[in-house]
Amino acid sequence: MPSAIDRLEFAPHPDPGALRAFSLAVVAHLLLLAALTWGVNWRHSNPDISFDAELWSSVPQEAAPKPAEALPPPPPPPPAPEPQVKASPPAPAPDADIALEREKKRKLELKKKEAELAKAKAEQEKLKELQAKKEKDLKEKEAKAKEDLAKRKADEKTQDVKAQEKKKLESAAAEKQRQENIKRSLGLAGATGSADSKGSAQKSSGPSASYGGKVRAKVKPNIVFTDEVAGNPTAEVEVRTALDGSIISQRLIKSSGNKAWDDAVIKAIIRTETMPRDVDGRVPTPMILEFKRND
Repeated sequence: MPSAIDRLEFAPHPDPGALRAFSLAVVAHLLLLAALTWGVNWRHSNPDISFDAELWSSVPQEAAPKPAEALPPPPPPPPAPEPQVKASPPAPAPDADIALEREKKRKLELKKKEAELAKAKAEQEKLKELQAKKEKDLKEKEAKAKEDLAKRKADEKTQDVKAQEKKKLESAAAEKQRQENIKRSLGLAGATGSADSKGSAQKSSGPSASYGGKVRAKVKPNIVFTDEVAGNPTAEVEVRTALDGSIISQRLIKSSGNKAWDDAVIKAIIRTETMPRDVDGRVPTPMILEFKRND
């Protein structure tokens, strides 16, 4: 291997400005190395990365072998998750409290207005019901008044008719009495009674001895009575007739003590309708008839 002296023989002649150039080159490399170092630190690059710098010297030298690259360190374990703390809701701000209070007041006022409206509506419905009831009562009173008026008019009309009929009957009775008075007056001229007689007939008269048998013979067949009674009950009946013998009325004046026998006698007289004439052609009135159960 040639020595350094042998190589210098063949080296070029030294340049007088080589030292200055070498110094400038060293400064430039130092500045470059500082810039690279600052850039690596700023970017947080891997500190294991190395840089090669080639240096020039007046004597050529062989570079040493590049050191083996170290393996990168294992990545750090992931950090443990931090425990989650449930944050409590933030306290409402004063403005939120004011808004909530206003909303609460608004709802209360709204409910109050709704209650007032419902109350007013209920009162209005109640007034309508009262008005309808008053109208119904008024109509019922009017209908009742009309009905009472119609009834009163009908009663007045009926009373008028009855009064007219009564008046007619009274007129007829008065006329009859007047005619009888006239007849009685005419008959007084030929009266045959004694001075102390109080009758109004022209002559005294009365039923003959056989007239009772005639009346009993006509009335007895009309008696319907099948009951068995003790003794011989006797009923006395007053009978009034018209001039032609038609029975006008009958009245029980003495009861027999047995109502069934009394009713049977009255019904028999009603069925008889007319009484027989006496021997003088007249029918005595009024007459009192006596009916015995065992005759």
